[in-house]
Amino acid sequence: MSRVALITGAAQGMGAVHARRLAAAGMTVAVNDIRAGADLDALADELGGFAVPGDVSDPQECARIADAVAERTGRLDVLVANHAYMTMAPLLEHDEQDWWRVVDTNLGGTYHLVQAVLPHMRRRKEGRIVVIASEWGVTGWPEATAYAAAKSGLIALVKGLGRELAPEGIIVNAVAPGVTDTPQLQVDADAAGVDLAAMHARYAAGIPLGRIGEPAEIAAAVQLLSDFEVAAIVGQVISCNGGSTRSRA
Repeated sequence: MSRVALITGAAQGMGAVHARRLAAAGMTVAVNDIRAGADLDALADELGGFAVPGDVSDPQECARIADAVAERTGRLDVLVANHAYMTMAPLLEHDEQDWWRVVDTNLGGTYHLVQAVLPHMRRRKEGRIVVIASEWGVTGWPEATAYAAAKSGLIALVKGLGRELAPEGIIVNAVAPGVTDTPQLQVDADAAGVDLAAMHARYAAGIPLGRIGEPAEIAAAVQLLSDFEVAAIVGQVISCNGGSTRSRA
């Protein structure tokens, strides 16, 4: 049977592109989003995979999702932790409950997902975990303290898990996209009080490549890190940002 990949946050945007990329590479793809819906079902049908909706900020839901994939296919080889939740506000104006929701979804959800998939990967003595971090987890960003803190936490999580799990054949890495053309940019535009086109232009002005990223470019990096012939890349963060930052993260 082909490799089986679970991709979270896959109903739209970057997650759907990752799902299509891995399906085109021959994997059976289980697509997740916070709730069931026509978009998620249509993507699953398009790819010949299946939908496993559920809220990954809930540890019990993470376990249910991972178990459902393994029960249906007999295996779970790849996790792409792509889910995200972001709101923006000045620190003292950011509702505390919402601040923690950002952290609990992005960082906590990935933590619980890794816990959930590990037993299935350990049974096969191999696996690939690809975490979608963010350039903002390296640089920080004004009025995005919760999101930047969560994504920074993901980078540290990947570095630690990379070292911890590599001896078992379970390879953990991250992709840290820079500004990318996804629906999430509308959040930025709303916070800045400009339209989406102006937001794109504003970001592009600070990128040496001269434009924001495309989801397909991020998906190519995800496919590389999901490849079982690539084992020497361990605990690393691939920065796909057009040269806007150059760091050792």
